[in-house]
Amino acid sequence: MGEILSRATLRGALAQVRHVTPVRPSGAPEPVAAVYAQVERDFGMLAPPVVLHSPAPGVLAAAWAVLRESLLASGAASRALKEVVATVVSLGNSCPYCVQVHGATLRGLARGRYAAELAEGRLADIPDPGVRRVAEWARDLGRRDTAAASRPPSPPDEARELVAVAVAFQYLNRMVNVFLGDSPLPPEVPARARPGLMRLFGLVMSPAARRGATPGLSVELLAPAPAASDLAWTAGGDVLAEAFARAAAAVDAAGERSVPESVRALVGAALAVWDGSPPGLGRSWAAGPLSGLPEADRAAGRLALLTAMASYQVDDWVVADYRRTAPSDRALVELTSWAAMAAARRTGAWTLAAAAPATAPATAPATA
Repeated sequence: MGEILSRATLRGALAQVRHVTPVRPSGAPEPVAAVYAQVERDFGMLAPPVVLHSPAPGVLAAAWAVLRESLLASGAASRALKEVVATVVSLGNSCPYCVQVHGATLRGLARGRYAAELAEGRLADIPDPGVRRVAEWARDLGRRDTAAASRPPSPPDEARELVAVAVAFQYLNRMVNVFLGDSPLPPEVPARARPGLMRLFGLVMSPAARRGATPGLSVELLAPAPAASDLAWTAGGDVLAEAFARAAAAVDAAGERSVPESVRALVGAALAVWDGSPPGLGRSWAAGPLSGLPEADRAAGRLALLTAMASYQVDDWVVADYRRTAPSDRALVELTSWAAMAAARRTGAWTLAAAAPATAPATAPATA
C-alpha cells in the first residue's frame, strides 16, 4: 500500500510542476541521473521539490546538497527536531506544500505528538518545553531582529544543523511556491480523503527518515568552492560547510548566466535592508524598485524580487511575462534559484549576531 501511495503521489506531484518540464528518470543525462539516484535512495522516492530543478543540472545538485546534508544526513540533531524546524520555517514562508509534507513526516516519526500544533502554528501549545523552544527559535530565525536576539536552544553542533535546515527551507519554500501546487497529493484526490492519505504518507516516509543518511555524499556532486562570509554560521561543521559553500557557488554561477546584472544588483540592495517581514499584500510594493531597471530587465527583475521576498505572490502572469524575454526552462529555474538562495543566505547571516548557544541539548519528540 505504501509503495502504491508513493508512486501515485510522485505521478500526481510531478504533474503539478508548473512552468517547466522536469527531466524524467528514463534517459536523464548523467549529472541529473546522479542526483536522482541519491534522491531515490535517501528519500525513498523522487521528491518533486528537488526534481523541479532538473532543467538546470547545476542548481539541481545544489538544491539536493543543501536539503540532504541539512535534513537527511545523520548528525547531532534528531531528524524529528529537524522536521520541527522545516515545518515552522515553511509556515513562516506561507508554503502549504512543505507544511503538509514535513508535518506529515513529523507525525509519522513522533506518532502524532505535536504535529497538529505545529501545522496550525500553535507553537505556544506544544507541551514539551524543549520542542517548543526549538519551534519558537526556528520561527524567530525568519526575522532579522528576532534572529539576532534569539539564543540557540541547543549546543553548537546541534544548533548548526538546525540553522542549516532553516536556511535550506528558506530556499526550498520559495522554489516550491513558484513551481509546485499547494499539496503533494494530486488535485483529483477528494477533500475528505486527504487527511487520511497524508497520515499514510507520513507513515510511508518515516522508515527512510528514521534510517538517516551518510553525511557528505551529495557534496561530491558539486565542484569545490570557498565559503562566503554570509555562510560563516557553517564554521565547525565540515560537511555542512562544504555542502553550502559548493551549493552557493553553483547557484551564483547560475545567476551570472541567467540573471541580468541590473537585477542582481536590485535584489541585493532590497535584501540588504529587508528585515524578513512580508513586503505587502499585493505586488505594488515592487513597482518602485522595478522602475529603476532598464525596460528589458523589468520582467526578470519582477520575478526575481518576488521570488526572494514574496514567493507566494508569483503567479502565471509573472512567469509568462519573464518567459517572453527568456523562454528556456533552464533560465527560469536558474533565475528563481538565484533569487531564492540570495534570500535564504540573507536569513542565515542574521544568525551570526545571535548570542552563544545553550549548553543542554533540546528534547527531541519521541519517535517510538
